Amino acid sequence: MTLALYVPTGSPVHRAPAGAKLLTLVAVSVVVFAVPTLPVVGGVLAAVVLVGLGVARLPPALLGRQVRAVLWWLVALAIVTGVVGGVAGAALVVLRLLALVLAAAVVTATTRVTELVAVVEWLCSPLRVFGVRPARIGLLIAMTLRFIPLVAERAERIREAQAARGGTVRGIRAWTTTAVPLLVQVLQMAHTTAEALDARGADDDAPPARPPSRGRR
Repeated sequence: MTLALYVPTGSPVHRAPAGAKLLTLVAVSVVVFAVPTLPVVGGVLAAVVLVGLGVARLPPALLGRQVRAVLWWLVALAIVTGVVGGVAGAALVVLRLLALVLAAAVVTATTRVTELVAVVEWLCSPLRVFGVRPARIGLLIAMTLRFIPLVAERAERIREAQAARGGTVRGIRAWTTTAVPLLVQVLQMAHTTAEALDARGADDDAPPARPPSRGRR
């Protein structure tokens, strides 16, 4: 799945605090699992689409890309759940996943990464007493939000390069021929990023706090 990056439109959703949007995302997740009925989950999905397209004024193509990214997962889940729990259960699972994916896309498309990271670091600040460094968690979140669409972009470039060489392949075989070169490039990016972080001392322990200096008597 790809994550939508920030799309500036100046809408009221963009101007809302990042913490409020993350809290709303958590509330959507709780509702679709706590009230597992088709009217409620379908209503939540419709509300998410309405907010994304009508209030946030996001491009329909952006939300469409999120749906296409999880299309095969939706089909697989629908088949498995339909065999086990019937058509109603399959529809519920598909609508629930769509609501969560699109809600997350609306949040990431209307919130800058720096704002999301600041909220996460603030939420993790009480964990300092256990030795947790909120800055590292914020760095992890920022890198995740950046690297997921970057990996998707690399995969698209590999498919375009294969098509330019006359190697157009469709279906499951297309994914298998893309997986190996994509894995190599991802490992190279991870190694380069790790070296850059080490060079900047990202893994160093925080310096101990100095005791207050006493003035001369």
